[in-house]
Amino acid sequence: MERSFADEVRSLALQEGETFHGEGILAVTKALLQSGVSYIGGYQGAPVSHLIDVLGDARTLLEDLGIHFEANASEAGAAAMLAASINYPVRGAVTWKSTVGTNVASDALSNLASAGVKGGALIILGEDYGEGSSIIQERTHAFAMKSQIWLMDPRPNLTSIVDAVERSFELSEASRTPVMLQLRIRACHVHGTFRCKDNRRPAISTRNAIDRPAFDYARINLPPSTYEHERQKVEERWPAAMDFIRKHRINEVFAGDLSDVGIVVPGGLYNGTIRALQELGLADAFGISRIPLYVLNVVYPLVPDEFIAFCAGKREVLLVEEGQPNYIEDALLAILRRHGATAGLHGKDVLPMAGEYTGDVLLSGITRFLSLASPAGFDTAPALGLARTMAASRAESKAALEVPVPQRPPGFCIGCPERPVFSAIKQLQGELGQVHVNADIGCHTFGTLPPFNVGSTVLGYGLGLASSSGVGPLLPNRTISIMGDGGFWHNGFTSGVVNAVYNAQDSVLVILQNGYTSATGTQAIPSSPSQPASKPLTLDIERALRGVGVQWIRKVGSYKVEDMVSTLRVAMTTREGGLKVILADGECQLERQRRQKPKIAEQLRRGQRVVRTRFGIDDDVCTGDHSCIRLSGCPSLTIKPNPSPLRTDPVATVDNGCVGCGLCGENAHAAVLCPSFYKAEIVQNARPFERFIARVRGAVLERLAA
Repeated sequence: MERSFADEVRSLALQEGETFHGEGILAVTKALLQSGVSYIGGYQGAPVSHLIDVLGDARTLLEDLGIHFEANASEAGAAAMLAASINYPVRGAVTWKSTVGTNVASDALSNLASAGVKGGALIILGEDYGEGSSIIQERTHAFAMKSQIWLMDPRPNLTSIVDAVERSFELSEASRTPVMLQLRIRACHVHGTFRCKDNRRPAISTRNAIDRPAFDYARINLPPSTYEHERQKVEERWPAAMDFIRKHRINEVFAGDLSDVGIVVPGGLYNGTIRALQELGLADAFGISRIPLYVLNVVYPLVPDEFIAFCAGKREVLLVEEGQPNYIEDALLAILRRHGATAGLHGKDVLPMAGEYTGDVLLSGITRFLSLASPAGFDTAPALGLARTMAASRAESKAALEVPVPQRPPGFCIGCPERPVFSAIKQLQGELGQVHVNADIGCHTFGTLPPFNVGSTVLGYGLGLASSSGVGPLLPNRTISIMGDGGFWHNGFTSGVVNAVYNAQDSVLVILQNGYTSATGTQAIPSSPSQPASKPLTLDIERALRGVGVQWIRKVGSYKVEDMVSTLRVAMTTREGGLKVILADGECQLERQRRQKPKIAEQLRRGQRVVRTRFGIDDDVCTGDHSCIRLSGCPSLTIKPNPSPLRTDPVATVDNGCVGCGLCGENAHAAVLCPSFYKAEIVQNARPFERFIARVRGAVLERLAA
């Protein structure tokens, strides 16, 4: 796991009236238990990976409550779990990263939304949008509108998030519709407190099973049922949802004394909006705003009469909606027109069309709105002047740097077993010329960055091989496709390998077998070397490949660069047709270090002998051409001033971050680079004879140096 929540999960057992302290994702888990959920599933992905980790650490508590938890093989599998709520009054929740996860789950979600549900069905989405995002820049809103799934967007504080989880189940049951709850990156990891309730044992659970299976053809998605489903969506479920939202006041209105203007803001953007108002002197330290606010904790469906009531008596209203298309703005403009309201609506005319609404963006946009709206009884000059001063200060800070701050894209960890594979591909291209490489999603996507620049396309998780099927026949040489073992089990086996075998595709596939879905925190996969105790290792990638007819399979240790170059050379040049698969076998270095460090610490505590391997560079031998850095890109490889007064080029050096993976030495051998690298073994709690030999060697070296 990226981190253990073994200590934090104790707070999931807090009872009525006790105070919870912790982070957003942990609060979501507590809210699920308080809601009487019967089953939970999901697929890891930032920023909601921790939810899967927390649930895994809380298995004992879940089992005691009779809650079934399953870490699914994909988002599609997780979404399909919600079928349990179609025919039975059971509450279920699943989670994944949107929007890419929602795309994977779209088939199941569309069918779920059509059939409708009896029990509350909740999809918790990590809305991975904006500056800290790791994916394509899209939003969930379009899918919610398309399939008529209600979309919650709570204010980013723990009380609001917990209330939203509980209300989502109630809204789902009241309208017989699944509900999505989106949590932005910062909301997932915000810390705070809330007042707890008792955990609820679900009426139907693993300890209290369903009496008998149910069948209702009206819930099967075939004509004529589907036509009835559409009618229900429009005539029954949608009105029921709006009635529930209205009755329970899920959306919030905060009054202000500048009543001729107002701001409409989705809950997830509330904190940023309040902060901008505070900077302009329009809100105090407790978040009390002088401008009235209409907070949309449900961004779909909208409730027209609530909005019209908020706009009554207002000349100008600002809508804060980040991202494009501007679905909410278009909908609110239509509502104003239909109701003949006179309030003017501002949105993308004063705020950017796309991109995350950070503090600076909101401050600038609200300032423009104030200059246009000129609220009665408020002198805008001081606020506008303050905004100009802050903008000038930021510009001055940028000018002081003289040059733009360099970009810092993500990269491979120190000792990552995937780096040597890309070093090998880079060396192979030095022999064979440019090779088209179909990249994939995962840690290995970093191979597209310098110094490797390997990978021409990234189409989806596990789809590296599938994306080669169109371009492969059009190129003079075979293509190389990259796939992680997590992507293999997620989608790559069926969409990539089976497709390639069936169509007799003549190409090369490199599967990076590091043992985990490392990019999201090293969660276990079906072939992980260290499965939870309840799930012994049962699945093997090589056996799965042979089971569908792949004949040419080679397994190579990831750190053996020369062997990898040789194997890639054979795969690219052999006359044998069909799919050729290379398994690059090397455990994720982060997980390896997490496992080894406690063991080493315990050995040292007991006074046992421990040997650590480190690599270094001989300053006198290094020529300063830095080929090692260009070929490896390891963060522990850097430069330092040349110790020789006769040479000006800085020499390469290995810093203390080195984990002794040996890639630098392997590269030096495979690429016939300089011999300046040396390998050293650091012995702690050495034996007496070893200490004696070390002293003798030191004395001899000292005399030779003199």
